[in-house]
Amino acid sequence: MKRRDFIRDIALGGAALQFAPSLLGGAQAKAPAGAGFPDLGLGLGDSPKAITKAAVEAVGGMKRFVSRGDVVIVKPNIGWDRVPELAACTNPEVVTALIEMCHDAGAKKVIVMDNTTNEAKRTYYRSGIKAAAEAAGASVLYCNEEHLKKVPLKGEWLKEWNVYKDFMEADKFINAPIAKHHSLCRVTLGMKNLMGAIGDPRNQIHQKLDQALVDLAHFFKPTLTVMDAYRILVRNGPQGGRPSDTKLQKTVVAGTDYVAVDAMAAGFFEIPPQELPFIKIAADKGFGRLDVEKLKIEKRTV
Repeated sequence: MKRRDFIRDIALGGAALQFAPSLLGGAQAKAPAGAGFPDLGLGLGDSPKAITKAAVEAVGGMKRFVSRGDVVIVKPNIGWDRVPELAACTNPEVVTALIEMCHDAGAKKVIVMDNTTNEAKRTYYRSGIKAAAEAAGASVLYCNEEHLKKVPLKGEWLKEWNVYKDFMEADKFINAPIAKHHSLCRVTLGMKNLMGAIGDPRNQIHQKLDQALVDLAHFFKPTLTVMDAYRILVRNGPQGGRPSDTKLQKTVVAGTDYVAVDAMAAGFFEIPPQELPFIKIAADKGFGRLDVEKLKIEKRTV
């Protein structure tokens, strides 16, 4: 079944879910099997752009994930009215690197968007992401409520929700979060970044946040998760506000296993991944691995 045919069937009533649940979500056109590739790629160095490319190359390069003619959506964290030095939003150089790699792999179109917390025009501008993404040749879109579609998520707690169709209709979905402290769930990583692909009232999700994050991640199943840990927010998250709240980690993590990427990033905050309920729940359900010490990891310093 073609993805767009499946999306059409959802709009007609969702009956296709019982026949092809793996097709749901923009990322579920899956990358080739991971045999022979590392579980995670780590880029380390002084340039956010260079280490992003190094991390993706370490897990097989963007051509492993993006095919010629694909429409790719890149979902950074653009939630807050903060400059890059405050580490509240994904580093714009990380976004630039992903866009360039997608184009080099033959993508027909790359879209960058997020459902922001602060006012979108301010966050897109102040984060530096709008300018960087447009300069790299991406289409930078604001979330449009007319594009919301209530769809069955089939989660343990989130049964259905309004999702921006842009994220479902793209051929490939690259999740590009930043690693940050969070006052409610200790840290916000890749799974929580997916809240920016759905509509409001998102505050209701906090009633059972950990399970909701697992439900969202299992629904979207990003093609690739690329964790910006160049400069991380270590306190007063999720928006920070002072340079002293940040720490230079100079690392980017890439992988197809979104649980493993989050587990690796938890270590940057000296948190054992099994202590984070959303990671533990996802791993227990078999959605990914948290035993980072047993994974094949390739580090590249540039």
